[in-house]
Amino acid sequence: MDDLFTKLSLRCANVGIVGLGYVGLPLALAFADKGVSVVGFDVDAMKVDAINEGRSYIKHIEPEEIANAVSLGRLEATSDFTQISRVDALIICVPTPLGIHLEPDLSFVESTIASAVPHLRPQQIISLESTTYPGTTEEILRPKLEAAGFTIGEDCYLVYSPEREDPGNPQFSGRTIPKVVGGSTETCRKMGEALYGIAFEQVVPVSSTKIAEFSKLLENIYRAVNIGLVNELKVAADKMGIDIWEVIQASSTKPFGFKPFYPGPGLGGHCIPIDPFYLTWKAREYGVHTKFIELAGQINREMPHYVVSRTAEALNGQGKPVKGSRVLLLGLAYKENVDDLRESPTFALMDSLSDLGAVVDYHDPYIPEIGPTREHMQWSGKKSEPLTLDTLRQTDCVIISTAHASVDYDAIVANASLIVDTRNAIERYCGRATRQHVVKA
Repeated sequence: MDDLFTKLSLRCANVGIVGLGYVGLPLALAFADKGVSVVGFDVDAMKVDAINEGRSYIKHIEPEEIANAVSLGRLEATSDFTQISRVDALIICVPTPLGIHLEPDLSFVESTIASAVPHLRPQQIISLESTTYPGTTEEILRPKLEAAGFTIGEDCYLVYSPEREDPGNPQFSGRTIPKVVGGSTETCRKMGEALYGIAFEQVVPVSSTKIAEFSKLLENIYRAVNIGLVNELKVAADKMGIDIWEVIQASSTKPFGFKPFYPGPGLGGHCIPIDPFYLTWKAREYGVHTKFIELAGQINREMPHYVVSRTAEALNGQGKPVKGSRVLLLGLAYKENVDDLRESPTFALMDSLSDLGAVVDYHDPYIPEIGPTREHMQWSGKKSEPLTLDTLRQTDCVIISTAHASVDYDAIVANASLIVDTRNAIERYCGRATRQHVVKA
């Protein structure tokens, strides 16, 4: 134990990270930036090859940062899990999606620990960062480690530390965001503090892995519930002929007791649409029905249908049916100025409009082609349409589902016959002038 703690304190430990996506890759670079040797593990050969060749596959991560870490010998990637025996700390950053009945799908976590256990050795730290329900670390990981002969807190140190990445947010980088850490034992927690203290400016220790797991859910449920509230208010305001965006702007001038949240076409990203259901599922085990959370989830999941309904009304107003109309979805990423399409509500819009007979295309400057996805394989291989004047003029309706800043909204206003704006983008980028062909939804 003392040798491992000394390694961590002197920053001469080797760190392994399983899962090199939007969480794992920035984390690997954060440790490498502090001079630590990092081995990244991923089953995706494309990601492994890209890292080893100094290339980036995530828009907001510069290839130079990867290439520099690789050239200095601080970062390498592999699909060979036998290399786990080389590292002193193993951090798991794999997806935790929902099943078809909104139940937790921990298959990636379970397969990762199953693949790792045969190659673990005494005096290693195992940290789970994937968002999950309270109890996962103790109920899923700990028994597998103990079954392999390890004694938690003595020759194996188990911690949970939730990720707090916000892709594309220039105000906060991962390493400047405080890092919550909970351990299976007090010794485990201290090891976790030492590990994350290498790469993060502030580490926030908590008394257990369950506290750390619950804290991550609270952060994202807080956002999901408030977004659900403002989405519901958007529908009510529209019926009353009131601009909800102007309402929010007015309320935001209050210097206390109010934080603005903004409506949209639905929720996207790996956290906010998913995390609340991890808690509702676990709470039922204790006989608790989290009605408030479930209601917010229901409202947010209904938003794409509301947008499609508003689009149909807008097309009808121009004497056009949805069936046969050419509809261009502007923005496939789940949030502006990133290339992250995980759980993007644009997919739901594309599905619904296509089912109604519309001819559906999309434009996204950051996603030139749709790759394989778990839930929307029918769109795999579809390419982004160029945003030309001809494209705009031949389109019956442009739906702004993601407001990328690089898009020429003035050109859209001037050339599109109908715009359904779910992000208030036209007002933000083109001013407040009333335009008859712009419909907010």
